[in-house]
Amino acid sequence: MSQTLLGGFLSATFNPLSGAPTTVEYLVVAGGGGAGPAYYNTTSSGGGGAGGLLTATGLAIVIGTSYTVTIGAGGTAGAAGLYESGGNGGNSVFSSITATGGGAGGVYRGENSPGGATPRVGGSGGGGGSTDNSSQTGAAGTSGQGYAGGTGAPTAAGDAAGGGGGAGSVGISFSGDIGGNGGTGLCSTISGARVFYAGGGGGGGNDSVGLATAGGGSGVKDGTPNRGSVNTGGGAGGLTMTTGGSTSVGAAGGSGIVIIRYPATQSPPASFGGSNTPQVLYSDGYQIYIWTASGTVTF
Repeated sequence: MSQTLLGGFLSATFNPLSGAPTTVEYLVVAGGGGAGPAYYNTTSSGGGGAGGLLTATGLAIVIGTSYTVTIGAGGTAGAAGLYESGGNGGNSVFSSITATGGGAGGVYRGENSPGGATPRVGGSGGGGGSTDNSSQTGAAGTSGQGYAGGTGAPTAAGDAAGGGGGAGSVGISFSGDIGGNGGTGLCSTISGARVFYAGGGGGGGNDSVGLATAGGGSGVKDGTPNRGSVNTGGGAGGLTMTTGGSTSVGAAGGSGIVIIRYPATQSPPASFGGSNTPQVLYSDGYQIYIWTASGTVTF
């Protein structure tokens, strides 16, 4: 768009479209990992890892090709009393770009649950849960997409869990009875606003719980766990239970998102497929397409 000064007023003159795009900028965020339950008397579950985050400019586009857009679901919540972690988040996909779902947080491992449920590897790794004996190490993230989760405490050192990893940093390990914070997310302006995505979930803790940002769920003590925020790829928050004989379900991770943009002077997509069409925005000279549910696009 050009602007011309006429009689002291700005008059906008729209230039003709310059043709279909040959490249696009993208942000692809996978679903965040879920968190498991806590089981009576000061046990804690680790925070879920954030969904993997991939962003770049210059992704080549072939005119007339239909491109798949998949939005990863948040990882499921761990069931009550079963010493089972939640589920990993689902992968998000645009064209050849695949972001890996976040890893589930670990749960308490002790004499009555010798197998426990260790945290899982993902886009960002899940945080470790509390244990009776040796520490439960946080799981690894995926290179270029996210970071590892923090470590959960053995009983002798405290009753707290590690935070899930984020796209911007590792999840924090326990400190005595204090749960580790979730790893930080990353900020993107691809939508025309400053938005943070892919934060890890905070770990449970007996003294205080781990906090989270960028869509991750903060830890909770004796309450309902916090799920990751939808369409941010945030990991679920962990949980601490301090009441003897009590148990609780875990929390789900946040779903992912796909955003692309390219200059507003180029032609819009030829068509969209699937049951959901993207939100369309125009900002700072770009046309922007935001998917919060799966579909297809043809340029």
